[in-house]
Amino acid sequence: MTDSKRPDEPDPTPVASPVEEAYSVEKQIDLSQKSYSQGQLVVRRFFRHKGAMVSLFVLVFVTVMAFTSIGYGIIPNWWDKTFYDAGATVDGGRPTMQLWPFQIGEHPFGQDTIGKDYFALTMRGTQRSLIVAFAVGLLSTIIGTIIGAVAGFFRGWVEAILMRVTDLFIIIPLLVLAAVVGKMAEGIWWLALMLSLLTWTGLARLVRGEVLSLREREFVTAAEAIGTGPWRIIFKHILPNTVGTIIVSATLAIAATILLESALSFLGYGVQAPDTSLGLLISTYQNAFLTRPWLFWWPGLMILAIALSVNFLGDGLRDAFDPRQNRTAD
Repeated sequence: MTDSKRPDEPDPTPVASPVEEAYSVEKQIDLSQKSYSQGQLVVRRFFRHKGAMVSLFVLVFVTVMAFTSIGYGIIPNWWDKTFYDAGATVDGGRPTMQLWPFQIGEHPFGQDTIGKDYFALTMRGTQRSLIVAFAVGLLSTIIGTIIGAVAGFFRGWVEAILMRVTDLFIIIPLLVLAAVVGKMAEGIWWLALMLSLLTWTGLARLVRGEVLSLREREFVTAAEAIGTGPWRIIFKHILPNTVGTIIVSATLAIAATILLESALSFLGYGVQAPDTSLGLLISTYQNAFLTRPWLFWWPGLMILAIALSVNFLGDGLRDAFDPRQNRTAD
């Protein structure tokens, strides 16, 4: 005889409510996926960006080779030739490096017209260009961030003055201003400082826009309500929320500075002889393009490799910091 229950008896089988079912599903999702902080998500996105990883390897390789090959400061050298000693020209100064069978030879990048080792010269030029690019990228980022944050937070007459000064720098062609200050600069560090005073404008406008939006948020209002000072609000509460924009803009500024310094040195307003840079090497040996093309190729390839690497790094950082980008999975 089968069991039967009366219609008025409650069903002994428990039935989950819609709220409980939704909660159980969310709990399963949370348990099936590892949680990450915002910083960890940024790092994961960045390291999954193949273009950024290749570019990072190329940039690190070029930088390490440039500073260790001929040495710099306390960094010892492993290349036995210098960028200032001339010697006898071997085989018309042609490069001795070949891919198959692979060999480096005595002068892998060849020699210039007076017998200087062109590998050492190119590494010296790469050093100077990298120093200028990274110094300008750092200093201009600091200047642009401070000016943009102050203008966006205080607004009023402070914003009006700072933005009019920014507009003044923008409307004057950058290359003209850079040529003027580059001629005045004495030494590589003075050149970097002078260029930093001219290249901060783009970041200042970006940071100002970010700060104008963030200063209306609840956490800023709460900080002001408890008596937090304006400078502490700017540096402790607002600027950390703009770090993505700042870092990406800094990488792009480095790439732009490489090209700007090369153009200035090519025109004779950047690094001056007897020192050298990649742009100065191209300028010095531009007439040898048809007869000794390697004197033109190697500095050009270095400029191209550095500029493209930094640009792709900036692209990877943008994708990592911007949650709306879906090129890489978390």
